[in-house]
Order: sequence, then C-alpha cells, then structure tokens
Amino acid sequence: MEYRVIKEGDLFFLTGLDGDIAQGNEQGHGLYTKDTRFLSRMEVFVDGQKPSLLSSAGDKSYIASIRLMKEAKDDGAIEVLRERFIYDGVLYERMELTNYFTYDSNIEFAVAFDADFQDMFLVRKYRTGEVGAMEGTQFGERELTFSYVGADQMRRQTRIAWDHPEGKADESGSVTFSLPMKPQQRQVITFCIMPVSEQLEPAQSLSYEEGLRRLEASYEAWYEGSARVQSDSPHFNGLFQRSVQDLRMLTTDVGFGSMTVAGLPWFAAPFGRDSLITALFMLPVNPQIAIGTLRTLAAYQGEKYDPWRDEQPGKIMHEIRYGELVTTKQSPFAPYYGTIDSTPLFLMLIGEYYRWTGDLSLAEELKPNIMRALEYMDAELEAGSGFMAYKQEAEKGFPNQGWKDSANSIIHESGEFAESPIALSEVQGYVYQALKSLVPIFTELGDAELARKLEEDAGALKERFESAFWMEEESCYAIALDKNLRQVRSVTSNPGHLLMTGLPSEQRAKAQAGRMLEKDMFNGYGIRTMSTRSAGYYPMGYHNGSVWPHDNGMILLGLGKMGFREEAGSVISGLLKASGHFEYQRLPELFCGYDAELGYPVPYPTTCSPQAWAAGTAIVFLQAMLGLYPNAAKKEIALSPFLPEGMNELKAGHIAIGSGHLSVHVIRDADAGTDAAFKVEVLENTTGYTLAGASL
Repeated sequence: MEYRVIKEGDLFFLTGLDGDIAQGNEQGHGLYTKDTRFLSRMEVFVDGQKPSLLSSAGDKSYIASIRLMKEAKDDGAIEVLRERFIYDGVLYERMELTNYFTYDSNIEFAVAFDADFQDMFLVRKYRTGEVGAMEGTQFGERELTFSYVGADQMRRQTRIAWDHPEGKADESGSVTFSLPMKPQQRQVITFCIMPVSEQLEPAQSLSYEEGLRRLEASYEAWYEGSARVQSDSPHFNGLFQRSVQDLRMLTTDVGFGSMTVAGLPWFAAPFGRDSLITALFMLPVNPQIAIGTLRTLAAYQGEKYDPWRDEQPGKIMHEIRYGELVTTKQSPFAPYYGTIDSTPLFLMLIGEYYRWTGDLSLAEELKPNIMRALEYMDAELEAGSGFMAYKQEAEKGFPNQGWKDSANSIIHESGEFAESPIALSEVQGYVYQALKSLVPIFTELGDAELARKLEEDAGALKERFESAFWMEEESCYAIALDKNLRQVRSVTSNPGHLLMTGLPSEQRAKAQAGRMLEKDMFNGYGIRTMSTRSAGYYPMGYHNGSVWPHDNGMILLGLGKMGFREEAGSVISGLLKASGHFEYQRLPELFCGYDAELGYPVPYPTTCSPQAWAAGTAIVFLQAMLGLYPNAAKKEIALSPFLPEGMNELKAGHIAIGSGHLSVHVIRDADAGTDAAFKVEVLENTTGYTLAGASL
C-alpha cells in the first residue's frame, strides 16, 4: 500500500507513508468521520525542511509507527518518531524527537494543519454540489480550532491540542516549537485531534498511555471472544490472525450493535451487501457481528417508493452516508437502496445465523422486517419474469445493482452491454437459499402455512431457473438474463455463488464447480471475475477479469459444502500464495487477473485495503477446510475436514455453535488412503449438537 490508514469506530486517518497529509494532496488523505474530512493538512517540518522517511509500519491494524530523519550526516541527524492511534473519537499522535548530533542543537519543529471539511464524495470527485464556508480559526492555550458552517447549516469543527508548553500557533494553522536539545536528548510532543459536530457524540481526550491501554484491551477482548486457529502453516496462521485483527478494526456501531463497514479508505460506512456477506463469513469466528448487522439494516429497511433513492417498501439498503451532500439532499445516499441482492442476503443471514446458533429470538425480534422483505421479494418476482431483477430509477444511482456494480460489468458475448431489467444468476440463488433457510425458522415459530409456502416458492424458482439460465455448451450458468430474457452468455464467477445456495441440480453443480477451475477462469491465485475467452475480459478491469478474494470466498463456501475438496484446495492454496505478496499478508479488495506464471499477483491500481469481506475470506478457508456446516433444526454439525497442499495439521478452537463451542484437531494421515486421509480429534464439544462426518 502507498498509504497508512488506521481506524477506530467511525473515525479513520489516511496519510502518506511518511505520516503526512500534504497540502493540496490529490490522494484524498485526511482525517474522516461521518463522510467528512476534518483534517486536510498535517505536515511536519524540522528547521523549515521536510524530514526524510526511514520506515513506515502498520503491522498492527490500529497503530501506525513512522520514523523520519532530518539531515543525516557523518556526525548525526535529528530523528522524528511518529506513533498514532484512534480511541473513542480522538486521534492521538505522539512525536518523539531525538538529537543524534554530538553537539547541542536548537531545533525549530513545526506541524502545519488545515481543515477543509469536504464531503468525501467531493474529495473522491465522485459528485459535485453546493457547500458551505469556513467560519475561521480560533487560538487558545495549547489549542487550535478550525470551524466550518455547511450548506446544511451544521457547524463542524476540528480541535487540535498539544501538551508541550513551547508550542505556539499562528494564523496559517502551523504550531511551532523551539526546542533546545543536547546530544542524545529526546523531546516528546503529543497531539490530540478531535472532530466535533452535532452528528458526533462528545469526545474526551485521555493521556496517550491510557488511550492506548484501553484500545489494546478492547482488541484482547475481541481475540478472547473469537475462534482461534493454529496450523503448521505459518502462512495461513499469519493471514488468519491479520484478518481477525482487521475485522475488529473495521467494526463500527451506529446505534444498533457492532457491524463491519465495507472497507478503507473510501467505504468506511455501513453497507447492505458488503456487511451482510462479511457477517456471513464471520459466523465461525464471531456470530455476534451478524446480530448488529441485521439490526442495523432492519432499522433502515425501506418504507416507501422513492425513485430518488431507489427505495421500495421492505428493501434493504445498499449503503448509508452522512456527509454534507447527503444532509442537503444533493446525493441520494441517506441511505441509498440501489441493490438487488441486499434483501435476499439479509434473509439468508438470518437463516444462517439460526443454523449456527439455534437462536430463534433474533428471528422473532426481526419477524416484521422478515415479512416486509418477503413481501418485497414476492412483488419483484411477480412483477417481471419470475426472477429478481433490477432497473436503475435514481438519477444519481447505480446502473448495475449486483455486487459487480460498474457500468460495464454485465456484457453479452457480442460485447454489447445488457439492458435492464437485469436478472442476475447469483441473486436467484440468494433468493432460493433465503426461502429455504427460513422454512425451519417458521416451522419452529409455529407458522406451518408460511413454511410450506416458502418451500413451494423455492421449488418453483428452482424449476424456472434451471430452464432459463443453463448454458449447455459452456457447462455453466449464464451471468444474467437481460430485459428480453436473453441469456447474457459471458462466462463469469457470479454463478459460482450458486454452489452454496443449493439451487443447482447435483450434476450441474459439479459441472459449474469444474468450470470455475478451468484455466480461463482460475489464474493460479484465484478465480477470475470473467473468463479470458469472454468478450469483455480485461485483466485490469474492476469486474471483468480481476480476482476478488470475497468472490472466491462465496464460491468456496459452496465448494466446501458440496464436498468438492480438490477444487476448494486449489482456491485456498492460490489465495494463500497471493497473500504472501501483499503487505502484512493482507488480502486486498481485488487484484489483477494475470496468470500466476508471472510469479506474483499484479496489484489493482486503486484497490481498497483493508476490505472487510476480503479479510473475512480467511475465515471461509477455515470453514471449508473443516467441512463445517451446522444445522440447528437437526441439532447436528456436518464435519468433513481436509487440508490443502502444504498443510498437515490444523487446530481450531472456541468456534461458537449452538449453546457452546467446538474445538477440533485435524491431522493428515500420510499412511491412509484417499477416503480416510485426515484424522479428527474432538477437543471440545459443548454445542449441544451431535457431530456427523466420515473422519470422526
């Protein structure tokens, strides 16, 4: 990554590798909350010069450590060590200066600040609009405050405080320290930077040490409450631990419980699809995230027909934003509902949460939301071709409304773009799985009639789907049907998601799984979004040839569930290999689709990292390797483990299932035949479920 980013709660800080937000930078660096940039400049100067970068570390998700130097000569240099974190709405940065010259030095140390309070959409050049104006800069004792009044008449402020008595602020926004320093002497200055507005809870700064102690304690509590793994593959161990740490960093709570935002830097907001898929991936590690995710999305469920926001009654949102363009209704993202898959994914997650936990209380609590979502899906299925389809209504919305939401992502084999309404293959799978997974819930809740209807609707959808989407000559399903119900015959990764849903017939599921691993689709590191033989293929394309870890994760859930071990092992091994080429083994949002024969994965130019559903993919590895699929209705856990090439031992502990936890130890048996190649030792089973599997 060519940047450093840290986040806690709703506040995140994006800078260059040197820790600075340069004046007039074009990379969007800054301190952000509520989709507003509260700090647009923070540059360090030593004796009027910018120091050089020595090192930049982000090996912990929540802390950045940057080492700079000024004028390295034979007789010494001035070193500046910058360490920063965020806690409870405050950015803390400690700057430690050391005089490594052999003589006394008088250092003028300055930090230049500014705040432009731009809406994130303006920073990204994604939208334009009318905005407010700066109100001025105020000075106090060891304090500097920038103020802005928006077009929404909301006052936003950035308060900057420091603890060193020598700091003097001027009208330009610079804070200067005159520091006489003896050889080897250190001077430490701590800044506390706090965004303030009526949208934000009042924050109170602590000492640097106390803030860091509390932050690290919260991470320890997260690790303690999550599933744990240990294998003889340091590579997998590192990826898994980094992913669990990143997922903690990406959590937020907008008032309804903890959930993950989509990713950094540009998607630090609650999403529908992204947050739901991440919560689905996280069920083996922390099912509590599913609760916060579902409650948040239920709170913003669509209530009316509003073409401006693509809103419909019962529909689950795409994303919600809080910036000035949204509060002044210049942008429809408050929230925006232009997504076809969030609603079935919402119902799917409720079903899967029940399968893992046996907890009916959440479904009971959300029953009104479930019913409204089912009514919305019924209306959509009945209104058109019998499939869930989308068509953009909002002028400033998205033309494509599945997970591949770029304008050129749904493309015919002729090269022409599909016209909407468009029915995506994977969305029909989500609908099918949602209906099927709600059957045992409503059966348990005593509504046998609704359970029967859901079962019948699922069966009818399956029949329609098999007839309309299968491409015999390609041995896979079409990505979509267009407005004329023509198959969009590009070979893509989308139908791979169907494997986890149970929608395809057994024979076609096997063919689809094999098709995903052919050379035109699998590049050695992962499954491409589009076949190299399809008309729109482009290895640097956002959705038309790149590799997305979460996309592979959705496919992998199905490969594991259906027992396609060889295919699952190839996907896991490929992504593990790819992760070793990225900083801190962090799987990015996506990377380019070039063949692994190059010897390295080619980074995508503007990928987000960390990204929640990319981080969650490592947890899918664990579930697929264990062949772990609980079923609360049967009080049973399917367990059919395998280990990918290069791994011979795996311990997985504290997996929350049912009323307790499961811990297992899997060992490769080199002397056994193919059918019994892995031994399983059950270390703990307090789940209340029985285990079923050939290796037990």
